[in-house]
Amino acid sequence: MQKSDLNKENYLEQQNYYLNLIAELMSVRKRGETPLAFIHTYGCQQNVADSEKIKGMLSVAGFDFVDKPDDADFILFNTCAVREHAEDRVFGNVGALKTLKRKHPQIMIALCGCMMEQKHIAERMYKSFPFVSLVFGTHSLQNFPELYYRALFTGKRVYERDNDDKKIYEGIPVKRDGTFKGWLPVMYGCDNFCTYCIVPYVRGRERSRKPQDILNEAKELINSGYKDITLLGQNVNSYGKGLEEDITFAKLIGEIDKIPGDYWLRFMTSHPKDCSKELIDTIANSEHISTHLHLPFQSGSDPILKKMNRHYDRKKYLEIINYAKEKIPNVSITSDIIVGFPGETYEDFQETISLIKEVEFTSLFTFIYSPRVGTPAAEMDDPIPPEEKSKWFRELLSVQEGIAAKRCASMVGKTEKILVESVNEKNGKLQCRNSGNIIVECEGESSLIGTFQTAEITEARNWILRGKII
Repeated sequence: MQKSDLNKENYLEQQNYYLNLIAELMSVRKRGETPLAFIHTYGCQQNVADSEKIKGMLSVAGFDFVDKPDDADFILFNTCAVREHAEDRVFGNVGALKTLKRKHPQIMIALCGCMMEQKHIAERMYKSFPFVSLVFGTHSLQNFPELYYRALFTGKRVYERDNDDKKIYEGIPVKRDGTFKGWLPVMYGCDNFCTYCIVPYVRGRERSRKPQDILNEAKELINSGYKDITLLGQNVNSYGKGLEEDITFAKLIGEIDKIPGDYWLRFMTSHPKDCSKELIDTIANSEHISTHLHLPFQSGSDPILKKMNRHYDRKKYLEIINYAKEKIPNVSITSDIIVGFPGETYEDFQETISLIKEVEFTSLFTFIYSPRVGTPAAEMDDPIPPEEKSKWFRELLSVQEGIAAKRCASMVGKTEKILVESVNEKNGKLQCRNSGNIIVECEGESSLIGTFQTAEITEARNWILRGKII
């Protein structure tokens, strides 16, 4: 696996040089009038933001984009390593392209992202999928034009991973997927090393973007009409570590909030050990920051939290939640939960259930524990059978469904500011979202998509609301 020779001082000039060479080569290799690319993204919003950069670079090289791989000259899967199910889907979807590659040999198939930073995955790709021409990990995103050109020009397979120089590369072109919802990375990597999590191994250690670069990008988004902007990081609460500036995440989001305009600010993911009262006070006193706090607690059992290496306990988590409820009126709290962590007993699981009942979350993202190769938890004894974990999982969903239904019912008769996002293809209603990140369905014209409206809530379902635009 050959490393790219990237000069940090003039990398944009270097990569633009390669993009121009790609444009020349594709002028004779394309199947139609314009070279076409198909990009499919798995996993988190950070992966979505990375794919937007890849699309930006391809746009410079003259590419347009299609929704089906059959029509593409270049096919890329941006992969996720957090859950086993996502990995299985990648292998299945890549395998399905073998016939297409045989039919159109000039097509280039590529994979990038978190899965590709894992040595055993990259080796499996190399041995089992010889028709995949380009593989690169998260740390080689800025090298993409050079890697793509090398694969095109030589006709040889190019594989690059484990290329973490711990730097941040600004100025990469971006082609955003939406026109009113935007992703804004503020930091990369993670230093927490939760025992179940592969992210620090595939995304590297924490490094923060300079605040002025973030503010400039935020202004660009707001001035371009973006209404819903999400600040991204594996742990946004630890933003600022290692920077020369005296800056915290609370100060950063407070500065962005000062930018004039009609928009919402969101952020993810937020770690409880670093969630400060300063941040909650900033949200409470802001004009644009949404009243939605996503704060993963993973387990309500202190012994399990210790085994997870989460660096907080149940008491600390509840102190944060209670402070947020006190300071932010109608705060909407969501969380992540892992069911069946190695060594978890039913008594531990009941501690999670009792915390859910005490907090009364708006919604939960729940997962049955999935071992990740290379993490400490994958080596822990795990005596609880899968069918028992599934039983616990169903019990948790039942409890949360009742809580969500109760919360939604309490909102009937109220008026809410909503952002119209799309049309529900099944029932033809507008799918909207309020500041608390709750879906609100309304009757209305598709011309309202991308605008803020005011709706009276008329009906509550288990997970969503229905309303009437006023």
